[in-house]
Amino acid sequence: MIDDAGKQVGVIPTFEALRLAQDRDLDLVEVAPNAQPPVCRIIDFGKFMYERTKKEREAKKGQKAIEIKELRIRPKTNWYHTGFKLKRVRGFLDDGNKIRVRVVFRAREVSHLGIGREILEKVAVELADVASIEQAPMMDGKSMTMLLVPGAMKGGADAARALIKGVKVYLPSPDEAPPPPVV
Repeated sequence: MIDDAGKQVGVIPTFEALRLAQDRDLDLVEVAPNAQPPVCRIIDFGKFMYERTKKEREAKKGQKAIEIKELRIRPKTNWYHTGFKLKRVRGFLDDGNKIRVRVVFRAREVSHLGIGREILEKVAVELADVASIEQAPMMDGKSMTMLLVPGAMKGGADAARALIKGVKVYLPSPDEAPPPPVV
């Protein structure tokens, strides 16, 4: 047991610890229940809870939530316009966000998967200095997706090009699980 001054009192019976806490108009709080023997402290419980929530808030403030931003491109999107989108994507990658690049097909465009693969290859090559591929291109309904993460790709643009050309586009059947991500 630890008293209100922060001094270790030692192992004492529970009823005696409760009596000491009541004499000082404080609470007996179990701070380490898994320890052998359990550690209790004589403190003001309201103050204890306030300090604990304050520490949790400070810890949360230090964490940065990673978002997954999405870049949507159609097969007929002009590469000049895609360049503007890629500038924006570079900013997101610099902020530490992941990027899901999605080529959206409409109607009969789905039969031309090679176009989607070429677009994803161009994007990966263009961003190879700031991003690496976490998930290789795969079909997801009527769209082909690829996941990029911050951090330059080892081998640069050539490695990105080889990775995309070497991957078969995965067309999942309803009863199959998707393949594991390529790292």
